[in-house]
Amino acid sequence: MINIALPKGRLGEKVYNKLKAIGYGCPSIEENSRKLIFENEENGVRYFWAKPSDVAIYVERGAADIGVAGKDILLEYQPDVYELSDLDIGKCRMCVAAKKGFEDNTERALRVATKFPNIARNYYSKLSREIDIIKLNGSIEIAPILNLSDVIVDIVETGTTLLENNLEPIETIVPISARLIANKTGYKFKYDEISKLCQKLSELK
Repeated sequence: MINIALPKGRLGEKVYNKLKAIGYGCPSIEENSRKLIFENEENGVRYFWAKPSDVAIYVERGAADIGVAGKDILLEYQPDVYELSDLDIGKCRMCVAAKKGFEDNTERALRVATKFPNIARNYYSKLSREIDIIKLNGSIEIAPILNLSDVIVDIVETGTTLLENNLEPIETIVPISARLIANKTGYKFKYDEISKLCQKLSELK
């Protein structure tokens, strides 16, 4: 039995549909119920839904053999897992954005508002740029507008929200997409089953 952690929401549903298409369907997951864990012994799978930012923790700690996490989560939290493949869905990019016409004043630390402090820190350390990180959890687009920050580091999908708030992306840090990850011990013990699943997924592309 392969234990699979799926992120709640549209991304998880897309991933489940891919897995169903390659023979890992589980009828009970498609029922409208309050169940948390869904099994299909015939197909050898056990699924559960998790908050997207928690999937990597379930996988790292061995509660799930494999799971699906965004590259942003993997870069920010750096869980001790294997990254098996890029699923080519949930595509977006991690960007630096600022008010239109922004010019960096290198005489002082750059104020960076973000939900991803580690990604921001790593990016700017490579540029040898001193920064002051402002960790926010909500809509960070308002930070530059209210002069709380000079720039933001955030995920950009279409860029519409930025444009509507008179902001624009000025640098792309890294492309983001959903990745299939595995627990290191689980991968060793269930190598054949997990490899077979990965092979079928790659043939589906």
